[in-house]
Amino acid sequence: MSEIIKNRYEFVILFDVENGNPNGDPDAGNLPRIDPESGYGIVTDVCIKRKIRNYVEAVKEEEEGYKIYIKEDVPLNRSDNTAYEYLKTNEKEIKELKKKDPDVDKKIRDFMCGNFFDIRTFGAVMTTFVKAALNCGQVRGPVQLGFARSIDPVVSQEVTITRVAITTEKDAENKSTEMGRKNIIPYALYRMEGYISANLARKVTGFTEDDLELLWEAIINMFEIDHSAARGKMAVRELIIFKHSKEFGDCPAYKLFDAVEVRKHEDVIYPRKYQDYSIEIHEDQIPETVEISRKI
Repeated sequence: MSEIIKNRYEFVILFDVENGNPNGDPDAGNLPRIDPESGYGIVTDVCIKRKIRNYVEAVKEEEEGYKIYIKEDVPLNRSDNTAYEYLKTNEKEIKELKKKDPDVDKKIRDFMCGNFFDIRTFGAVMTTFVKAALNCGQVRGPVQLGFARSIDPVVSQEVTITRVAITTEKDAENKSTEMGRKNIIPYALYRMEGYISANLARKVTGFTEDDLELLWEAIINMFEIDHSAARGKMAVRELIIFKHSKEFGDCPAYKLFDAVEVRKHEDVIYPRKYQDYSIEIHEDQIPETVEISRKI
């Protein structure tokens, strides 16, 4: 694998949704997530991480070093046990092994980080190792995402749909169609901000330059393998990256984020497309030692 990253990064993702539900809230009947005070739309970091994981899993197809730890229908302890197999031990014998080898925590952590891309990237809580009183159970990853928030307030619309296929014979005697509902957002542009710590990459997970390029690729394409009628038309519109000149950075992250301005055009009342907005980066607010790049 390539060398571990040496520079701190911050980045801004702009993505939009058209006639879809980008992130349903299970506590609210799967309605689109909306801040009840301001009316702004919300997409959680967990939602976006899932799409990044799915892209990497699809592209790498279980390639060595690029397995996915958090995945559907795979219990976490099944993945955890691969580390025990690597050390030729098991859950019952690990405490005795730790007495003989004080570095066993680090060996397990390094094995899991080396084999699972999402642990190396986002970190993980590995309950199997926590229960075994191992210090490697909680790994803090170098890549962290905040919640995405829409640029403008959104309105969730309920659309009634019909289905001509009836579920049961008994129901077919009384009706010819069945009714349903979909909740959509007509249009919204979302902004998400992220951070990458070179210090955590070096000291903890070993996140590399190759991993970084794969992360950018996954962010750009994460909706391209995730299309569905429920989510409508979703696309990443901008990926703006700030690369610091050193491990601990050249300035606070908020200064870089504040330099990215997203404005709705003055003649637009209800935005319905990406072209209703303008994006400007105020480079005069950014230190000369910070390199700016726009991947899209």
